Amino acid sequence: MSKRGYHHGNLRQALVEAALDLIAEKGPTGFTMAEAAKRADVSAAAPYRHFAGRDDLIAEVATQGYDLFADVLDYAYDGGKPSPLAAFEAVGRAYLAFARKYPGHYMAMFESGVSVNQTTDLARAADRATRVLTRAADALSARIPADRRPPPAMFAAHINAMSHGIVELYARGKPGGRTPFTPEELLETGIGIYLRGLGLIAPD
Repeated sequence: MSKRGYHHGNLRQALVEAALDLIAEKGPTGFTMAEAAKRADVSAAAPYRHFAGRDDLIAEVATQGYDLFADVLDYAYDGGKPSPLAAFEAVGRAYLAFARKYPGHYMAMFESGVSVNQTTDLARAADRATRVLTRAADALSARIPADRRPPPAMFAAHINAMSHGIVELYARGKPGGRTPFTPEELLETGIGIYLRGLGLIAPD
């Protein structure tokens, strides 16, 4: 691994990249600021010029992760094309793809214990990602009679919880991940059951 630090001219980002590596290897609570400094090839005191402590560093990793997550989800949603249902399913697949491709970001976002309100930038980025899910849910549920329609935020939260559960149990190589079905199959069938319950797709 190449050393990153002052000689790259951006110590703050070098520390973020070091933290990403460490989170992927050890989990978001399994490393110290000193280890991040060593990985970035700077002194143990240098990180404190940019971050108050490990939680502050993880919050920056999570902020960058949520910004990337929102971009990935928004790209998958593609303005609701070719249909609200197809776009919604694409967003679900994008969720799983993001967790696989960006494990360090994902863990910082969802498993670090750092509140989304740790910083204003983190709160903004998390809200942007949530808005993509909520917009997709709102468009899909628009034809449900208003008196039976779940609030879009609740609809989105249900799918978010299902997606996160599948990532945790089946998409990360953990012992609980032994299943004859792929995470994508589990999510697709789970969403299908949920949408049938709302009357949004016909029963088989």
